Amino acid sequence: MSKTFNYDPLYSTHRVPVFARNMVATSQPLAAQAGVRMLLKGGNAVDAALATAIALTVVEPTGNGLGSDAFAIVWDGRELHGLNASGRSPDGWTPERFAGRDEMPMRGWESVTVPGAVSAWAALSERFGKLPFETLFEPAVDYARNGFAVSPTIAKLWRIGGEPLRDQPGFAEAFLSEGRAPAAGEIFRNEPLAESLETVAASKGEAFYRGDLAAKVAAFARQHGAALSEEDLASHTVDWCGTISTHFRGVDLHEIPPNGQGIAALMALGILEHTNIQDHETDSIASLHLQIEAMKLALADVARFVADPAAMTVGPKALLDPAYLAGRARLINPALAGDPQAGAPTEGGTVYITTADQSGMMVSYIQSNYAGFGSGVVVPGTGIHLQNRGFGFTVEPGHPNQVGPRKRPFHTIIPGFLMKGGEPLMSFGVMGGPMQAQGHMQMVLRTHLYGQNPQAASDAPRWRFVSGRKVAVEWAMPDQIVAGLAELGHEITRESPDSSFAFGGAQLIWRLDGTYVGGSDHRKDGAVIGF
Repeated sequence: MSKTFNYDPLYSTHRVPVFARNMVATSQPLAAQAGVRMLLKGGNAVDAALATAIALTVVEPTGNGLGSDAFAIVWDGRELHGLNASGRSPDGWTPERFAGRDEMPMRGWESVTVPGAVSAWAALSERFGKLPFETLFEPAVDYARNGFAVSPTIAKLWRIGGEPLRDQPGFAEAFLSEGRAPAAGEIFRNEPLAESLETVAASKGEAFYRGDLAAKVAAFARQHGAALSEEDLASHTVDWCGTISTHFRGVDLHEIPPNGQGIAALMALGILEHTNIQDHETDSIASLHLQIEAMKLALADVARFVADPAAMTVGPKALLDPAYLAGRARLINPALAGDPQAGAPTEGGTVYITTADQSGMMVSYIQSNYAGFGSGVVVPGTGIHLQNRGFGFTVEPGHPNQVGPRKRPFHTIIPGFLMKGGEPLMSFGVMGGPMQAQGHMQMVLRTHLYGQNPQAASDAPRWRFVSGRKVAVEWAMPDQIVAGLAELGHEITRESPDSSFAFGGAQLIWRLDGTYVGGSDHRKDGAVIGF
């Protein structure tokens, strides 16, 4: 799987790519070190990914927690496995419960579906892990009980995301204990979370769904008139769902099937397969225009058709049909921006991890609260803050993604995996709400089509489709590119460096002969660590 990359700095924001035989990349360095510790103990890439994910619930609570959902793609050395550990809605969530609303609630108990992250940890560890389940929790418990120094980007997001949630049940006590968010470098401790993590570890996750922790979550829900019950938690299951894929210029991008938005990245690449994008330079106006137009068309379909698979009226096979995508490609005008009227999803809070070990195992893993700090609800005495994935439903009657009982909502979080000739090539993801499918497409094009190394692909300034002809670009996007896209009819907004989190956070590991090369996004506090 050798590839000749250019390792010279290409962008002013560059970091140096990392080479190693064992590797962890994520958005917070203490969490990355937790994963490396498992590899040094003799664990594999799954053990490393799980220890990192568990630690992230402590050190990056702005994006995830014990009350998150999760998805994973695992290359076990022989084949790919896809895991959907997203939770379903409470049984009491009938459409009538939300009648009269224009949209689903974004915060509070009425946005909380069953959290699935803990079930992902247990399922992945049981099937693929080498180390004892309890061992994976040791770094996280230490960070929670003895404290950790809050990193700069997370401190900023804590301040921005925490203040509006001050009045949500249990939030201020757990995350604004000094009356404010902790500043960068301040030590933060969360003893209740340490105890909950130990309970999860000792029970292999059972306590979260059918034990003491489940009872506490359900009791707090009842106290606030919420629908989530012990029965809802106990009925939760994960699905080994496999992957769906599309072919593009000699490689295959794999994503988790719906209810996630990964199919949008597949559709966009499938559309670009029928264009001449390879004839245009990496950061040219023509290339970016084709990318934006392909993604618009994909997101228009995703907004209309993607939901819980049991409710979808048009399935992935039809949406990924090459003839259909060729027809969509013909709708692209190379000289004019189109307006397919796709909706604009809401920005979210998510963490992404990729790991690889010297045996060849590679993991692409993502877990999320959805919006930063999720619903804002924190169960007293547990440190469990709950996601707000219910906001992913629509209240539109007859829509396949209409809210309903025991149903998975549309999900933004997606792990990605690139294969070539049946062999693994790159494990990667780009956390960040509506940016994720768009980021996946941009990373594949930059690494595979244009030959940029994983760190350079991450460093490059990004664009983000918003709605209609509106496109946001990062502050570092060259002026001539912005002007050229505007001339084609794109309505361009250049966002400030303070808004860099809205363009996602990429983590990438590319397989070379006998080693790996990794990149970690400068927009986050994280790192690639290897040995």
